[in-house]
Amino acid sequence: MSLIDFFTPVNVQEIKKEAGFLNSQLGSIITIYEQEFPDLEGVDIAIFGVADDRKAVNNKGCASAADAFRKKFYQLHQGEHKINVVDLGNIQKGFQVTDTYAAVKTVVTELVKSNILPIIIGGGQDLTYAQYMAYEKLEQRVDLVLIDPAFDLEEDSSEESDTTSRSYLNKIMLHQPNYLFNFSNIGYQSYFVNTESLKVLDKLLFDVYRLGTFSGKIEQAEPILRNADMISFDMGAIRSSNAFANANAGPNGFYGEEACQMCRYAGMSDKLTSIGFYEFNPDLDQNGQTAILLSQMIWYFIDGYYGRKKDFPLQPKSAYVIYRTSLTADEHEVVFVKSKKSDRWWMQVPYPNTKSVNERYHMVPCRYEDYQIAIDGELPDLWWRTYQKLI
Repeated sequence: MSLIDFFTPVNVQEIKKEAGFLNSQLGSIITIYEQEFPDLEGVDIAIFGVADDRKAVNNKGCASAADAFRKKFYQLHQGEHKINVVDLGNIQKGFQVTDTYAAVKTVVTELVKSNILPIIIGGGQDLTYAQYMAYEKLEQRVDLVLIDPAFDLEEDSSEESDTTSRSYLNKIMLHQPNYLFNFSNIGYQSYFVNTESLKVLDKLLFDVYRLGTFSGKIEQAEPILRNADMISFDMGAIRSSNAFANANAGPNGFYGEEACQMCRYAGMSDKLTSIGFYEFNPDLDQNGQTAILLSQMIWYFIDGYYGRKKDFPLQPKSAYVIYRTSLTADEHEVVFVKSKKSDRWWMQVPYPNTKSVNERYHMVPCRYEDYQIAIDGELPDLWWRTYQKLI
């Protein structure tokens, strides 16, 4: 299978200024599919757009997001790392929305199998469903993180063609076979959320975090993002004063610098294999402000990617510090692992009744605060919720 069949090339003449790009600007450094399809050998990251907004509720116009983003992104200068990134162009909308989904699914699957991390520029957030479906052929459990002001769980019909940016999460959770291990939502706003949905997600042991959780403490998002296999970022999660180009944008949300910091955290995660940015609508942009912010977010993501520590607790043991804590209520101990490279923390959660000597416990990213809770003799809520998922 050739990926070129899915893409239309980028018209570079339309996205660059008359003077062209400086040698230090990304437009001169990133390999862009303009005439000849890029050689993917040794590539780390592949950017591509998806020009389909048919199921973007109340946000028609986001199909043209990718090219508007490129106009700002390629003017940015390379950071301190040498990068190997390609721009594959755009997936145009199929005859049916399901055709677009099939194309996104196939492309993401092939890129991840080739150890290339795709950055998807949508389009509606319903494309998250196609991004998720890519993992079906990879036959792996998926930890999904959404950065979104609401839970996209609105009921719709059972037909896949009726998946929308407000209902795609239903499709993911009800899909069979079910390979969703964990779902986390970062930054939901309570007045956009049905309390019944909160109860359902809590019953399913999924993790949801209000916007206020991260007010002045954006670093608390880092362990959540570090645990993700795939991330979907709704630009509506950013307050309208910082990112106006979304018809569903509201006065509250993350600040632009917080969005950039979360993207850097995401890029630094050794576990993450795909990320999508959705619902940017250039038709509503003012002086290209949202396009500039999105380009900076992805700049930080790439910077984080090339700053990866490769310190997920494996070997050698000398690279980590092991902490054992005893609980007040019983003789059970909770084991923590801290990386000497990055000072990041993980917690060991044992597999219940495991038959494998090679998989005795599951490593879940955590915060120093979880360790402090365990030192006080209490069982961290993260440990218990993770253990319940393993049963």
